[in-house]
Amino acid sequence: MICSFVTRDGSRWMPKYLAAIDGATCIGCGRCFKVCSREVMHLQGIDDAGEILGVCDGEGDDFDGDLNRMIMVVDHPGRCIGCGACARVCPKNCQTHIGADTMRHDSREETGER
Repeated sequence: MICSFVTRDGSRWMPKYLAAIDGATCIGCGRCFKVCSREVMHLQGIDDAGEILGVCDGEGDDFDGDLNRMIMVVDHPGRCIGCGACARVCPKNCQTHIGADTMRHDSREETGER
């Protein structure tokens, strides 16, 4: 189990990784996306039924008129480094973060090493 990490100056620090964004609360402002250097999340369009239509690349994306609103979706959680920048800029506090101390990670399981 990981107790904590240490910054360059020796201070203890615990990364908190982005795990999810609440689509009902997210207003799709894009602030979290703008501060994330790792492309962990992207704006996605959703229709009236709440179904995700796809990534919104530009202002012209209306998905043939089906676009109701845009929300941020975590599509690459493994890229998150746990810096917390996205949480600091979110005006709706709609993100869920998981501390590194609560995660169990064994790289041997991923690579098949024994």
